[in-house]
Amino acid sequence: MFVRMALIVSMLVTGMSSRAQQPQLPLVELLAGMHRIEAEVAATSESRQIGMMQRTVMPPHRGMLFVFPEMAKHCMWMRNTLLPLSVAFLDEKGGIINIEDMQPRTEVNHCATRPARYALEMNLGWFRSRGLGAGFAITGIEKLPSGR
Repeated sequence: MFVRMALIVSMLVTGMSSRAQQPQLPLVELLAGMHRIEAEVAATSESRQIGMMQRTVMPPHRGMLFVFPEMAKHCMWMRNTLLPLSVAFLDEKGGIINIEDMQPRTEVNHCATRPARYALEMNLGWFRSRGLGAGFAITGIEKLPSGR
């Protein structure tokens, strides 16, 4: 009985830790004017699908940059995402197209208003509190891998 119970507990712990664990993503330094951003790069289909799911904290200068393989009117949602976020959709040169605020654990689509190559997620209000909006350029995009 003890061995069986230990096995069940081990399976539960292993299952919980693998769900909570996210792949280690490469970091890139981006700049929004004088503001430095450490962005995790989600350039594969798998990493884009996982995104910021299950995270409970994100440092103020940290974000996640989604690299898409093609220009399109990409959309984001917040299923299993625990943090409120703002997303800036960017063109191929890093120019902000539009910014959307997103609430945790929702399935509302937040979309680019025109074709975008990237989406940069930061803590809710990050762009607004720094006076950043449509037309502003995020630099450092040239360091990014291609989306796949």
